[in-house]
Amino acid sequence: MKLTTQVSRRIATALGSTTLAGLAGSGLALPVLAESAVMEEIVVSARRRDETLQEVPISLSSFSGEALEKAGTPDIVQLTENVPNTTLKVSRGTNTTITAFIRGVGQQDPVAGFEAGVGLYIDDVYLNRPQGAVLDVYDVERIEVLRGPQGTLYGRNTIGGAIKYVTKRLGDEPQVRIRGSLGNFSQRDIVATASTPITENFRVGGSLASFQRDGFGRNLNTGEDNYDKDIFAARISAEWAATDTLFLRLSADTSTDDSNTKGGHRLTATPGFPILDDVFDSRGGITEVGELRENEVTQDGAALTAEWSAAETLTFKSVTAYREDRTESPIDFDSLPGQHFDVPAIYDNQQFSQELQLLFEGDTVQGVAGVYYLEANAFTAFDVILSDLGLTSFTLGDVDTETWAVFADVNFDLTDTLSISVGGRFTSDERNVTVERESFLGLSSPYFSGADAVSITAPVTDAAGNQVVPRFENDRTDEDFTPRISISWQPDDTLHLYGSYSAGFKGGGFDPRGAYGVAEIRGGFEPETVDAFELGMKTTALEGRLNANLALFYSDYQDVQIPGSQAIDTDGDGTDDGFEGTVTNAGEADISGVELELTAFLSDSLRANAAIGYIDAEYDEFIVEGENVAEDRVFQNTPEVTAFYSMTYETPLALSGQAGELSLTGQVAYRSETHQFEIQNDLLDQPGYSLINASVVWTSADDKWQVGLHGRNLSDKEYKVAGYNFPTLGPGGTITAFYGNPRTVTGTVSYNF
Repeated sequence: MKLTTQVSRRIATALGSTTLAGLAGSGLALPVLAESAVMEEIVVSARRRDETLQEVPISLSSFSGEALEKAGTPDIVQLTENVPNTTLKVSRGTNTTITAFIRGVGQQDPVAGFEAGVGLYIDDVYLNRPQGAVLDVYDVERIEVLRGPQGTLYGRNTIGGAIKYVTKRLGDEPQVRIRGSLGNFSQRDIVATASTPITENFRVGGSLASFQRDGFGRNLNTGEDNYDKDIFAARISAEWAATDTLFLRLSADTSTDDSNTKGGHRLTATPGFPILDDVFDSRGGITEVGELRENEVTQDGAALTAEWSAAETLTFKSVTAYREDRTESPIDFDSLPGQHFDVPAIYDNQQFSQELQLLFEGDTVQGVAGVYYLEANAFTAFDVILSDLGLTSFTLGDVDTETWAVFADVNFDLTDTLSISVGGRFTSDERNVTVERESFLGLSSPYFSGADAVSITAPVTDAAGNQVVPRFENDRTDEDFTPRISISWQPDDTLHLYGSYSAGFKGGGFDPRGAYGVAEIRGGFEPETVDAFELGMKTTALEGRLNANLALFYSDYQDVQIPGSQAIDTDGDGTDDGFEGTVTNAGEADISGVELELTAFLSDSLRANAAIGYIDAEYDEFIVEGENVAEDRVFQNTPEVTAFYSMTYETPLALSGQAGELSLTGQVAYRSETHQFEIQNDLLDQPGYSLINASVVWTSADDKWQVGLHGRNLSDKEYKVAGYNFPTLGPGGTITAFYGNPRTVTGTVSYNF
């Protein structure tokens, strides 16, 4: 009770009286709720089998593809507005690399050698790297966001949670659909989807998508658009019901991002270059870096899923997948003309995975057991060009990962109302690394066509005589067992109370930017772990017209990996002329909070949705050079309060004599102060802000036509989502910020043939 009272008070203070008054006056008072409208059951697969949202003992949010389209949701990053205690954003200086945090746990830096803290899945296929993972919303059945450690069923690197992108299955009848969109900033999107049965048991289909937009600003140095969008994507699949008990699905997808390099907005002035008025403008631009001059991200993947129903209660499932992506990105850290602090970078990733599952659905026992294998390579190479000093620092990181796991999760119905679920996963995670770090006189390394570059790096060997600078090789294997147990009590169909304990494990590794001349860095950094406890209540009231889901959670976060970079003096002259990684297991933290999600029919035509999250995340230990500085550190990308509220009004409306339905939706999303890094920075940190969205959608009664108008960030709020902080590098230091999208208005028309 004390925690709940404190949380309510903190939420009220952060949201302010106007927002709370809107919530209180929204019609959520029980007497005004509709008597006939009821909730549809939402089916999810959080426990690797189909269950309704209200009966699964996990805190999660689920969004159907239809609902996302009606709200004008462009990509999965926009879900950060709807989901409590969740941050999804485009990584700094990129267009399609994702940064994800759930309940204070995530990973900001996408450099090879680091692992994410939130797992991203496409149809049960884990994406091992974040590049190219800002997925556009098309051809989607639903998206699920699971909060809290999912180590038992989803494995390593899901200690914050998991995001599942589930694509649509093919229909039994021929279908063709075209959706086109036009908007400000010359937005022009088109998605074409088609499928057809070839025989009674064999179907094929696919989608082609093009997403185009001019920039929100300009690069004043190069003349190019800044924050533009130029993406082509395609997805195809074939489904074969070979027998009554055997189903096969082969799918493949590809995407190419040719958007311009995204330039940051300098937050500090330097002589001759005052701070720009428009936050979406930039002055940066790498002009001569060998062959790498433009941004390009390509991503390809294929998966084969087989399901065999061996018996009425027993199903075998196999998921075999291969994925690869490549990013070429010239990054201008200082956002100024010239190569004061420029970083041409290449990321190249491949992965092969195989998962075997055995699902059992009995009257009183249900569960899944399986094995998982992943073999992956993450490669990165980049220069750090400092033209003022005539120096270039080169880094190459080549990381091989081989991991396997065995897992099981079983639910036992002890009585008609009481059940217990127990599970566990054993994971072995092996990492092999090759790192090259070398400094050169000149403005390019030999790798990036600097043939005349002269090395100024002196070789260093370890005690055994092995060279560790400029070339370093090592390996490490981390193993862990992550259990989960939950108890559920469901006295009837309207109430579900549960309590759970779950453990999470994120693999250790090696930072390619590390100073491997230092002995203690050569072993790499250790895994981080989470022990999480959750109490939840899921209710359906008023004859199915109100859903209210509440979760209280506490996490003990151990060996927190603190990634970051610091300026260094590479040649000993007392001047910073490079930077290196500073990943350490410096942290221990306690994280607690509450999440409340509400859905209510206020009348036959009016529905309200609300989501409120509060989180108290504090470091107990944060060791820097032997000293505990926890009191001076904060959690990044973890606002204390997140809130979302929407209302949708639907009414019959005929257009041009054709019957249909008009849907009007208004939304407001709030996030309290957000820190970009563990050290507070008044320039980079984002104060609390609200975003307002609205949609008007008309759908014909036969579902052939849909016409919509969508406005996002209607108040045109400027808000920072990421940045760089190198106060001693580049002219006047380098502190740059990247911003969320400004006001956008999009008109969409779709037709089903």
